[in-house]
Amino acid sequence: MNTISYKGYLGTVNFSEKDACFYGKIEGIDGLVNFEGESVQELTEAFHEAVDDYVAYCHAEGIEPHKSYSGQLNIRIKPETHSRIAALAKQAGESINAFISQALDSRVAAML
Repeated sequence: MNTISYKGYLGTVNFSEKDACFYGKIEGIDGLVNFEGESVQELTEAFHEAVDDYVAYCHAEGIEPHKSYSGQLNIRIKPETHSRIAALAKQAGESINAFISQALDSRVAAML
């Protein structure tokens, strides 16, 4: 999936052949904010304007602009992987949750 970023916000980008335009929405917020443009330049400008307008709206209304997450995540993995994680966590003297959380933190940090 194609994305665009501005001021810490992420937008998904799609193309409509029928309408001959790019369109997208701001991700990671509780509302639905769309943007569109007929060129990459127009799309980028529309995205920046949408983010700026959304942030201004949230500020005026006293709303937290970023979506809140609970910190709980349920994932499905292969039983063999689960078993290996349990063994590695035990060897490290930590819980499976702590082991997975550290592994995810490391992966996310490496991608930033």
